[in-house]
Amino acid sequence: MASVAEVRAAVDAALQQVNEGQAAIQAAREKLGEAQQSLAAALDGSAHDAVGTAHASLSQADQQLEECFTATLVAVEAAQTYTATL
Repeated sequence: MASVAEVRAAVDAALQQVNEGQAAIQAAREKLGEAQQSLAAALDGSAHDAVGTAHASLSQADQQLEECFTATLVAVEAAQTYTATL
């Protein structure tokens, strides 16, 4: 059985990985925002259904990434709460 120190160290390592994942999520959201701006500029004035679909899909992807990021915050809080009880 792992010692308390070993468990805390393992949780800390996992939280570091979560932090790296959060940074990747934020970077992905930034890139999607840039892509959406580029797409808007390139397709300005177009009323084609595909343009609306593309914009809606990018917005949905951004929203889902935000939800993903929020879920990681909940996970971090839960892990920190757990280690505080050790």
